[in-house]
Amino acid sequence: MRQHGEAVSAATVAPVGTAPAKPIAPARSDWVTLRRLLPYLWEYKVRVILALALMVCAKFANVGVPLLLKELVDSLTLKPGDPMAVLVVPIGLLLAYGLLRLSTTFFNELREFVFAKATQGAARSIALQTFEHLHALSLRFHLERQTGGMTRDIERGVRGIESLISYSLYSIVPTLIEVTLVLTILAVKFDAWFAWITIGALALYITFTVIVTEWRTQFRKEANEFDSAAHNKAIDSLLNYETVKYFNNERFEAQRYDTSLESLRRARLKSQTTLSLLNTGQQLIIATGLVLMLWRATQGVVDGRMTLGDLVMINAFMIQLYIPLNFLGVLYREIKQSLTDLDKMFVLMEREKEVADVAGAQDLVLTGADNQAAVEFQNVNFAYEAARPILHHISFQIPAGKTVAVVGPSGSGKSTLARLLYRFYDVQQGSISIAGQDIKTVTQTSVRKAIGIVPQDTVLFNDTVQYNIAYGKAGASREEVEEAARAARIHDFITSTPKGYETMVGERGLKLSGGEKQRVAIARTLLKNPPILIFDEATSALDSANERAIQAELQGVAKNKTTLVIAHRLSTVVEAHEILVLDAGHIVERGTHPQLLAAQGRYAQMWALQQSAAA
Repeated sequence: MRQHGEAVSAATVAPVGTAPAKPIAPARSDWVTLRRLLPYLWEYKVRVILALALMVCAKFANVGVPLLLKELVDSLTLKPGDPMAVLVVPIGLLLAYGLLRLSTTFFNELREFVFAKATQGAARSIALQTFEHLHALSLRFHLERQTGGMTRDIERGVRGIESLISYSLYSIVPTLIEVTLVLTILAVKFDAWFAWITIGALALYITFTVIVTEWRTQFRKEANEFDSAAHNKAIDSLLNYETVKYFNNERFEAQRYDTSLESLRRARLKSQTTLSLLNTGQQLIIATGLVLMLWRATQGVVDGRMTLGDLVMINAFMIQLYIPLNFLGVLYREIKQSLTDLDKMFVLMEREKEVADVAGAQDLVLTGADNQAAVEFQNVNFAYEAARPILHHISFQIPAGKTVAVVGPSGSGKSTLARLLYRFYDVQQGSISIAGQDIKTVTQTSVRKAIGIVPQDTVLFNDTVQYNIAYGKAGASREEVEEAARAARIHDFITSTPKGYETMVGERGLKLSGGEKQRVAIARTLLKNPPILIFDEATSALDSANERAIQAELQGVAKNKTTLVIAHRLSTVVEAHEILVLDAGHIVERGTHPQLLAAQGRYAQMWALQQSAAA
């Protein structure tokens, strides 16, 4: 039996047109993967046991069919022309045969019905845990990931759960039960040669299937790696549609994608060729065993050692065994494939969190009527990579309810301060505290709940404007959403569109301009209304008129809140209680706007340059 729609698991994603890269993690035993799956199934232990009982009943009914045929054939002793022959034989044969066949189907379908909840429940639990774990992984992982390949791994893993459960628990076990019953009947009723021929054919079949399947696994893995690579290229190109258009690179992207597809085609041809070889060998072994069995049975009838009913029964047994034996090869291939796919998803689930809560971490505690909290950086050193330090001995404090601004050239480490405060990364040296509590010792969820951020690069969900603004506060009313939109100076724009707040913003918010996206981001942060605010170039995409208007709104919102402002435009931070000038990861100046201008240092130079450019 051929295996259709063969899919395989990716060990890793290789660059286009190159040999597949080394796996992320060493290959593990299939038993390890299977043991990881069993606890999810055992949550439905009653259904599992009941389904197994129904499976055994179905196999007993199935094996009973050839036995019934033998008895009916051997009982044909009525004389020719006897009217009882018409009454007894056809009706008895049809009723008994139909009843047993119906019983087999009934038990099988009832088994599927009983176990469906367990199968789907396990798939749901694993997929949900994988999804939650991916969200719990650090920002570094998500910056390095390849979205297309990762989503493909999850998709194949969920599909592999259903295949693995179905094939391993309710196909292999029933096949073994049926083979055992048939071998027992043949050995007891006839000479041992019938059992030995069946055992020999089965052993040869299994050995051949395992050896060839293990050999061709490399081609399946290679095909899947190129499949993931092609998927990655397609997703990445489509997400960067505008960039492709800017540089007239449609043909270039098509060639890159075609290179991946060609590598995938060659790998799949190898996989299909070896699959044909496997199928041919399996058919030869089964056909040989069947011929030997029927030859010996026919000889027994001729010699008078066996009845015609025995021949019919053996032939029926061989036909019934032929199907599960042949399917056993497909089962093994499917199970190996499903285990590999599932293992890939388990590898994602086992990916260590770079930033994790310490054992027994408590929630961040904020006191006071407004939950105000001071933020303090103490001798912070940080590097994304050891060879390239970003921050050097950074120390400053944002008093509760005050605003501190950080300015400086691009690449000086300004946005890194926001990422560290949000605990996307942990500092290598020093500490960051909120309300006197080191953020490493409290839960990440409570830290992020206390902080609202308007990032420099705003990314929106492919949903409505209403959904994206309301994302800042679960369960927010329409009135609250509109109030936040008004504060962000985007309400009038939204109501001017045909669908208003139900307007779709497109993939990553690409239907909106940069300024509109930024105002949506401001609105959802205002809706969240946290005690600590981070404005990372919050108005960089706005025109001067809107920037001044929104800046006034932000200053009003930031009143009595602990606020960190990161900015290039110095005009947006002149009201800050303290301004830090960051350069190459060092604080080179600090003070209020008038103090820094009077110092005639780096800040004064930047101010003069920006003022002359504005003029």
